[in-house]
Amino acid sequence: MGKQVLLVGATGLVGQGVLQVLLEASDITGVTVLVRRPYTAPHPKVRVLQVPGFTQEALGRLDLHGHDACLYCAGPLPLGMTEAAYREATVATLARVVEAYAAANPGGFVAYVSGMGADAGSRVMPLRVKGEAEAVLARSGLAYTCLRPGIVRPVCGVRSPHPLRRVLYWLGSPVLALAQHGLPRLMTSTRAVGECMLRLLRMDGPKPEVIENADIH
Repeated sequence: MGKQVLLVGATGLVGQGVLQVLLEASDITGVTVLVRRPYTAPHPKVRVLQVPGFTQEALGRLDLHGHDACLYCAGPLPLGMTEAAYREATVATLARVVEAYAAANPGGFVAYVSGMGADAGSRVMPLRVKGEAEAVLARSGLAYTCLRPGIVRPVCGVRSPHPLRRVLYWLGSPVLALAQHGLPRLMTSTRAVGECMLRLLRMDGPKPEVIENADIH
């Protein structure tokens, strides 16, 4: 039988790439997309669950049973955010989603898109908060993998949901393409992240707790 996957962050840059790969895979029979804003399912395999916010109350009302894995690709850029706001959007939101998923699927698996250099002891705020988010998974009781990409290049039609970043990616596309091949420890692509997650879903036995950018690429 094929696998059923819960995808969080499908409208973001990385999430779009992950969804593309999942929809192409014959052994992924269903993808449930968890969103906070209206979203039109792009494929018959996609089911949409919309909640007003990722609160404990809203998530507790959902039926999340039957999902083999939760692929968590959501999270804001820290630009202009206080540490408290970034921690709420990154750590607390992940914790609530994982708690709801684990309650329905105690034998499930979570793949979380973290970031290069994530470390709860770091002096750099975004890296410290990302490290705290990884610790949420370590305490969840679930099998998990933290992917730590560096710079993620959009490919295969993926577009940033942010207009300014979309323009910057378009202008820098030739340079990013060259850099991805020359700097495999620093750069990867939306496609590579999706394919890495698919390999994790297909993997029997224990999965790595952390995958760094070079191995994603």
